[in-house]
Amino acid sequence: MSHPFKAVSLSFKKAPLAIRELLSLDEAACRRFLHTLHNELGLSDLLVLSTCNRTEVYYTAEDDRSRDIILALGHLKDRADIGQFLPYFDLLTDADAAVQHLFEVAMGLDAQVVGDLQISNQVKTAYQWAADADAAGPFLHRLLHTVFFTNKRVQTETSFRDGAASVSYAALELVEELTADVANPNVLVVGLGEIGADVCRHLAASKAFGTITLCNRTRSKAEALAEECGMNIVDFENLVPALKEADVIISSINRAEPFFTKELVQHLDVLSFKFFIDLSVPRSIGADVEQVPGVLVYNIDAIQSKASAALEMRLAAVPQVRAIIAESIAGLSEWSKEMMVSPIIQRVKASLEQLRQEELDRFQKKATPAESKLLDEATRSLMQKVLKQHVLQLKAACKRDDAGQLVELLGELFDLEKQPTPAV
Repeated sequence: MSHPFKAVSLSFKKAPLAIRELLSLDEAACRRFLHTLHNELGLSDLLVLSTCNRTEVYYTAEDDRSRDIILALGHLKDRADIGQFLPYFDLLTDADAAVQHLFEVAMGLDAQVVGDLQISNQVKTAYQWAADADAAGPFLHRLLHTVFFTNKRVQTETSFRDGAASVSYAALELVEELTADVANPNVLVVGLGEIGADVCRHLAASKAFGTITLCNRTRSKAEALAEECGMNIVDFENLVPALKEADVIISSINRAEPFFTKELVQHLDVLSFKFFIDLSVPRSIGADVEQVPGVLVYNIDAIQSKASAALEMRLAAVPQVRAIIAESIAGLSEWSKEMMVSPIIQRVKASLEQLRQEELDRFQKKATPAESKLLDEATRSLMQKVLKQHVLQLKAACKRDDAGQLVELLGELFDLEKQPTPAV
């Protein structure tokens, strides 16, 4: 790639959640960070992407500025100890590697859940922030529009985005299906282990539910997740009234024996339907609970089966996705090479225009208005034909990776060292 594009990445592949949490950025922080990187560090083509799985900065600079970027992140997050986190970062100082990485992130190839549906929208939002900050240059504009076009191709030409490929996301899809005919369904999540917490985050992102309530034996854990996701909390001692209000109960309680028994559920006075989804191993919902009229139980096997089938389908589509990405990057690379010779084209055009104007000045003093107009049209047409030949030759040389010699020759031919580059 003929462009000094680079990236700094902190992701789940090297950094545990505890580290990612310390350095994650909300929208306001992302916007402040963009301003700092653009106005204080002088970086361009900036994209700041921060999700639960990654915090990344993409930028253009002739030199590696990754250390400056990481230090600026530490300053923003008030982490004087940012230096100890350096081993968790990936530094992509080669344009080909940085571009490839952004494509794989945006398509969901680099996600914890292959084919992640949310990441493409997160990239679009990050791009909007860059545009708002006037930090997106011509290269980033072209790159991101190519990424979005590629994403559409992946969506329409492959099965890469089909189905729910994680247990937590499969649980979300199941809840959405079960409550499709329920107005503002109430969801209660009991037990906030890793899967339970992930389900909460998916529920919050869905926006398809009325009230979502969390219940956990350790209240502090519930409080932290409720604040993150904008949900309600109920104490474990007040669980039964919450069970009566809920349309869906999602359980990921970790214990040896079922917590939700037939006797407990019978006292809930189920009037229509109540859905229990058991994400626990061993099961936290008794096998006989479904004998209670109006109660339907879905266990982890059904959800994992749905997730596994989707994951297999997505993995089978990965080669097709990579082929589409390769086509897009090849086109972007050609455009990038042409952009590198754009200044020489503008200088040649300016040089030819200067010669044309000098010759017109010599003859137009003696010409009639009609003759002057004809001279202007004829010389302009001639200049455009000459320029077109040079442009075509330069573009062909770019495709051969052989533009350097031609650029040097044109520079000598038109004395371009003395010709300033015109503003565009």
